[in-house]
Formats: sequence, C-alpha cells, structure tokens
Amino acid sequence: MWLFSRKGASGFSASSTAEEVTRGIDGTGLTAVVTGASSGIGNETAQVLALRGVHVVMGVRSASAGRKVKEVILKEIPTAKIDAMELDLSSIASVRTFAASFNSLGLPLSVMATPFILSKDKIELQFATNHLETMKKTARESGKEGRIVNVSSRRHQFSYKEGIRFDKINDQSGYNCLSAYGQSKLANVLHANELARRLKEDGVEITANSLHPGAIATNLFRYHSLVSGFLGILGKYVIKNVEQGAATTCYVALHPQVKGTSGKYFADSNLAEASPQATDAELAKKLWDFSLSLISASRSL
Repeated sequence: MWLFSRKGASGFSASSTAEEVTRGIDGTGLTAVVTGASSGIGNETAQVLALRGVHVVMGVRSASAGRKVKEVILKEIPTAKIDAMELDLSSIASVRTFAASFNSLGLPLSVMATPFILSKDKIELQFATNHLETMKKTARESGKEGRIVNVSSRRHQFSYKEGIRFDKINDQSGYNCLSAYGQSKLANVLHANELARRLKEDGVEITANSLHPGAIATNLFRYHSLVSGFLGILGKYVIKNVEQGAATTCYVALHPQVKGTSGKYFADSNLAEASPQATDAELAKKLWDFSLSLISASRSL
C-alpha cells in the first residue's frame, strides 16, 4: 500500500494497520459485538479489540467456526475475553435468538462493529434496535461512550438513481447487481446517520458512524482468474491486506480522536466525504421508517 501511504489529519493512512491505530489504547471494561468475525477483516477486528482488552462477543454463522476462531485468538492472546455466538444476519429468527442469548449473559455493551445488511426484511435495523437499550443502559451506568460502527463501502456512491428503491426492494425488474450492492452500502451510511440523529435527540452518550474499510486483497475478484493474477503481481501496492482493512473499524471503535464524533463517514482511519445521497436526511428518515414497517410486519407473520 505504499502508493497510498500519505497520512491524514488523524496521523494514519491507508497503510496503517488495526494494531497501529489502536496502539496504547486500553479497552478494558468495554464489551463489543463483532459480526463476520470468523474470517477476513471481521476476524482481525475481533482479534485486535481483544488484544486491547475489550470483551469481544463474535456473531458467527457457524458455531464450529466460531469455536475454532476463539481457540486461535486465545492461543495468541491468552488473556483475551472472547465469546462466539451463532448469528445469521439474513434470518430474523437468528437475530432474535442472538439478542436473547446476549442479553442473558448480562454483559454491558459498548461497541457494535458490524457490516449491516440491507436484506429483504431489513435485518440491519432490527439488529441495532435489539441492542440499543443495552447500550443506552451501559453508557448511563458506566459513563463511557458507546459506539456503533457500520462497515459500509465506497460503493455506496453507486446506488440506483433514486438511492433506495423502496417500491422495488425485491423486484427483479431493472435489477443491477452492482447498483444493488451500492444500495445496500448506501443503506449502511444512511442508517448510521439517522441513528446518530436519534441518539443525539435522546441525549445519550452513544455515537453511530459508518466507514469504508478499503479494497481488501482477500475477498476481491476471487472468481476472476485474470484479474486475480494481475493483483497477485501489483495488488500489494494498491490493495489492502487484512490487517490494514480492519484498521478503520478499530480506529472508529476505540480511538480517543473519534470521541463525540457521530453521524460521520470514515475511510483510511480519517474523516471522509460521503455521497450526496448518503447525507440526505430525508432519505435516511424514510429508510428508517420503511425498515421499521417491514420489521413490524415480520413480527405479525
């Protein structure tokens, strides 16, 4: 990543790793829910947060995979506080079970680092609201700031023309895979922004931000051999490795520089500019209300 190593205002750059951006930070007393922790940048995020003393609860699709990840982390960090619980963000039933199981542990909740998904039943909003009251209670009782981190993507800039196709969420007509992906990433940013506004209105010390982790070598163009070959030669100069890819998530989740910052978008461990659609307050509110209506409908089924 030497081509993009220029440091920003935070003192970090695209080349910074998760360990570098959290060096010297003591996360003892904090509890974080991290999804996608069985591999890639989610796994690295969980490891680095655990390294800094955070009690990490990993939301993983496979219980067996979760146990293996936990074993690996404990082998590398014997003092780590880490738990693995099943969570499939594409299933409302799984989300509810995870929330109930987490609440039964009686743990505080300070950080949620998750790639919220715009699925057909809007799981991302339900996942957040299922834990919001726990976070509010933790913030009030501990006096420590809670942080919600939505892992989005720069692709949020390339959604459909209307931003979110509320009337065609599950309609295959006019479907475009790249625009649909952009729509889901746009939803991540809009969700964080609207949540930040609502938390501020509530007067609770919890922030909500979104971020672009960067193009990661482990999961990009894996099905295109020609491109993969090209990246194998030049990728190390322009594509992030896992340690670099997890940096912005860990920075937003733990770094003191981000204290009190809410409703913002980050990239390369620095503040970045989101698209005009992503900063549309009316669109964010409409997405929130639309998501709530779908969740309410699912509960009646």
